[in-house]
Amino acid sequence: MLLSHLAGDPLQNFASMLRLIATSLCLRCQRATALPLHLRPCATLSSAENQQTVEALYDLSVDLQKIRKLKGWVLHRSPAYTKEVADMLKDMGASVSVVARILSVHPEAVLCPPEEMQAQRKLWTSVCPKPKELVGIIEKFPASFFTSSSHHDNQRNNIAYFQSLNLNKRIITKLMASAPQSFSRQVEQNEVMVRTLQQAYQELGGEEANMKTWLQKLLSQNPFVLLKPPEVLRQNLLFLRDKGFSTAELLHLLSKLRGYVTELNPDSMRRTLAYSRDTMGCSETELRDMILNCPALLYYPDDILAERFESLLGAGISMSQIIETPSVLELTTQIVNHRIQRLSVHGYDVRTGSLEVLSGTKKDFEMSYGKLQLRRERPLFNPVAPLIGDD
Repeated sequence: MLLSHLAGDPLQNFASMLRLIATSLCLRCQRATALPLHLRPCATLSSAENQQTVEALYDLSVDLQKIRKLKGWVLHRSPAYTKEVADMLKDMGASVSVVARILSVHPEAVLCPPEEMQAQRKLWTSVCPKPKELVGIIEKFPASFFTSSSHHDNQRNNIAYFQSLNLNKRIITKLMASAPQSFSRQVEQNEVMVRTLQQAYQELGGEEANMKTWLQKLLSQNPFVLLKPPEVLRQNLLFLRDKGFSTAELLHLLSKLRGYVTELNPDSMRRTLAYSRDTMGCSETELRDMILNCPALLYYPDDILAERFESLLGAGISMSQIIETPSVLELTTQIVNHRIQRLSVHGYDVRTGSLEVLSGTKKDFEMSYGKLQLRRERPLFNPVAPLIGDD
């Protein structure tokens, strides 16, 4: 496009080029204006770094190179409260190395005014009174702690609401840390979703005496369930009911899915179930039984399941073994292959043995593996041991 303007009168060409450059600069300025202040590269590059911030972070052994690479805009902002943040964290029991890690990961913390930090500290202490535990949470979820003061009222109201449900303080703290959006929004939105969950639990035959424990477990395992539209939960439960699951089975699934039932939708479940049924050649009844033991058949897309079926069959495992122990499909192909290799060292052949030893968490597998190892190392006959005879 630029080359087409070079033919003709030189003065006209020069004027035309100036107009093009001006237009280009205006478009760049418009794009920069649309970005938040801290994301405007031109603005941050044109201003000098705040040397007080840089020196304070350097003294704390914070990784400045990492900050410049990922969040360099922070170093250009003023005012900054690096010393105040460090002093507060140290006062709560954080070591120098912990302070450095927090500020390396979340340097935005230095832009939080002292009064806001203290307000957050007071708020979090109401549900996590032990300073050492709170420091651990801040280290893991710094963005959840160093948040805008505009959210304090919503946070306070949500804390009061969840406390009114008699939820454990640890559960409330975990919700605040891992799903801070649910505490930053209006409390009424959380009330609607919690009521929907409670109604579903009761309508499916859940006992009132166990509802608090059930709700705590569900929120603990999937804190983001609060952020989902209540209609999604209803639609998914209706779909599963239409698939033949009984009321008791739906309650079992709602609990076993750990709140991930809100991550699903009828269309994706329909495709996944159809693929699983066709691949395994089983009946609808058999498929329901497998789903109750392995909810992965509901929420993993068919391409992931296809990869896992292929890997298992490629290792010599039969389809009948998979049908007998469908929970093996919840593991990635890398984990399955690694476990198969470890088991083979001790003479365990997954092609002829049970797949139960493959399934489960890392802790479950290590326990099974340890028993297998002991069994192999233990001698069949100990000639030193006394013989047991009739008295």
